[in-house]
Amino acid sequence: MRLRFNQLQDALARALAPLYLICGDEPYQLGEAARLVREAARRAGFSEREVLDQDGGFDWQLLSAAAASMSLFSSRKLIELRVGTAKLGKEGGAALRAYCERPCPDNLLLMIAPALDRKELSSQWAKQIESVGVLIQVWPLKGDELVRWLAERLRSVGLRPGIGVAELLAERAEGNLLAAVQEVEKQRLLRDPGPLEVADLLGTLGDSARFDLFALTDAALLGDRARTQRVLAILRAEGTADILVLWVLARELRMLASAAQSRARGGAPLADGAGARLPPQRAQAIERALARLSPALLRTLLQQCALVDQAIKGLIRVDPWHQLAVIADTLAAGGFRAVQPLPRRPL
Repeated sequence: MRLRFNQLQDALARALAPLYLICGDEPYQLGEAARLVREAARRAGFSEREVLDQDGGFDWQLLSAAAASMSLFSSRKLIELRVGTAKLGKEGGAALRAYCERPCPDNLLLMIAPALDRKELSSQWAKQIESVGVLIQVWPLKGDELVRWLAERLRSVGLRPGIGVAELLAERAEGNLLAAVQEVEKQRLLRDPGPLEVADLLGTLGDSARFDLFALTDAALLGDRARTQRVLAILRAEGTADILVLWVLARELRMLASAAQSRARGGAPLADGAGARLPPQRAQAIERALARLSPALLRTLLQQCALVDQAIKGLIRVDPWHQLAVIADTLAAGGFRAVQPLPRRPL
């Protein structure tokens, strides 16, 4: 079966599966999920632990050997397989299918695979793991899900969050779950158990949010101007190269311009193949963005991107970050904001 990270603890309390696969690129949840499985295994009597580190030259026969060998100190053993590659290959897939066909009740296999390729999760070996064990794919917590998780975390340490507390914590620690956990622990140390209000956080709460480049275009597509500028400011403060920000904005604008042209000709905004591959939330965000962005505006923004490229290369005297902020804000605002032309003053 597949579980979300926040479902794992309750599932472990009910029963232990013979096999757990934890994958995904959110470091805190990945480590915490592995810790929860280890602790549940220890309570169930799996007192010995054997660790296998898989890399490009890994011998998959070691897995079957570990499963077949008897424990020296206990009748039950936890086998921890740390997968370091994106693809397991034929040999790895065959070894895992063989393990799933005859799982030993005295062994528990814990696979930790942060870099696992998405295609691998639809392979035959992954389906067999789901049929006999548990697959946990961790995702960065966002929006309401992050707010709920933080509220539960605060309550678990004896604090009762008031209105807006979890929302403020989520805003200041989005994309950085470890910092969010540390903030909760700081509040636990600073205060006695009981109510926690927004006023209590003022002066002690830092801004530890972390965003990737695609958070910028996601916010702009949704038309959230304030969030768009916040993401851009944090990317700049973290030292993200301006050329990378320009790349992600221009990439999104080219996609939108192509979709807008298709719509203007009476066709589908998203080609059948591309639309089928998009997550539903992103497809809906693109549709809403196209409703407020005209083909002419999108062409103008792409022309602005070309001028920003010249500014980054030092060919004209323009602040690239200021103009990136203008382009991102116009993309978020749509036709409600006029685009100011860039001066073309050569050096």
